[in-house]
This record gives sequence, C-alpha cells and structure tokens, in this order.
Amino acid sequence: MRELSSLLIIFLFLSGCKHPESNYYEERIYETESIIENKKNTLNECFKVIGVKDGDTFVILFEGKEQVVRFAHIDCPEKKQPFGKKAKYFVSDICFGKNIKLIHENKYDRYKRLIAEIILEDGTNLNKELVKQGLAWHFKKYSDNLEYSNLEIEAKNYRIGLWSEENPIAPWEWRK
Repeated sequence: MRELSSLLIIFLFLSGCKHPESNYYEERIYETESIIENKKNTLNECFKVIGVKDGDTFVILFEGKEQVVRFAHIDCPEKKQPFGKKAKYFVSDICFGKNIKLIHENKYDRYKRLIAEIILEDGTNLNKELVKQGLAWHFKKYSDNLEYSNLEIEAKNYRIGLWSEENPIAPWEWRK
C-alpha cells in the first residue's frame, strides 16, 4: 500500500511538471483542430462535380484540388453488374458539372474518399434518390439509418430498378 501511494505521489508530481516544449505541442494540436473544424465547415458549402467514377463515387473540386467523394449509407452495383452503368449515368445526368452540397462527419474511407450525403441544388438527397430508384442498396454494414432501410424495402416491394431482377447480387458479394 505504501509503495502504491509513493508511486501515486511521484506520478502526480511529474504530471504537474511542464516541459518547455509542451506549450508548442498544445498550440499545434489547437491549430490542427481549427484547420479540421474550418475544413468541416467549408465542406458544407457548394462544390462543383468534375467527375463521376461510378454510381456511388464522384469527384469534386475543393480548394483547387480534386477530392473523391463516396456516398454515405449506400452501395451501388458495380459497373459490370446489372444496373451498374445505369446508376453511374443517373448520377452523371443529375450532377456532373453542377454544384452540390455535402453532409458529412469529416470521415474518410481507406481510399481517402470523403464519406458524405449529396444534396442537389433543389434540395434532393441524391443518396436517398438512388435507393428510391432501385439503383443502390442500403449499405447496412456501415449504416443503421432507418430511412434508407425503408426506402430499400419500398423499392423491393415495387420491384424498382435492380429489384426487378430475379436474384440481385449485392455489390459487396459481387466483389468477393
């Protein structure tokens, strides 16, 4: 018990000491947090879509550089799957060369794509529209959003888009 209290006193003493460089590191952390916060706020502004890779991935112009965006909550068929090209053309027709807004939590996937919901100039949520049109699955592995689940169920019930197929294969299964 005595050893434990001695260790605690030493720990408290040392943690109270400040290294001369500790202020530098605290300031750098604050600067980094400010940059991220400013970037988060900036990304909620309008951005021009300059490329469409597939149904759920496109490229925007951000501060003079390209930023790839991956649609949150959904997964569209791969290009060689049924409805894959249709999903890409749908997205391209609606937003290529146009301004969009992004709703995101400043999260990126392993390919450094920003994960976001896409809002068109008229206020339409493109992610939800893809599910409504039967051009995307609700990606339940990464999303527990009930609205997307309900949109998928409705598209299935009405056999819209990919749900008109006898046995549609989810893209995450297709990629295996």
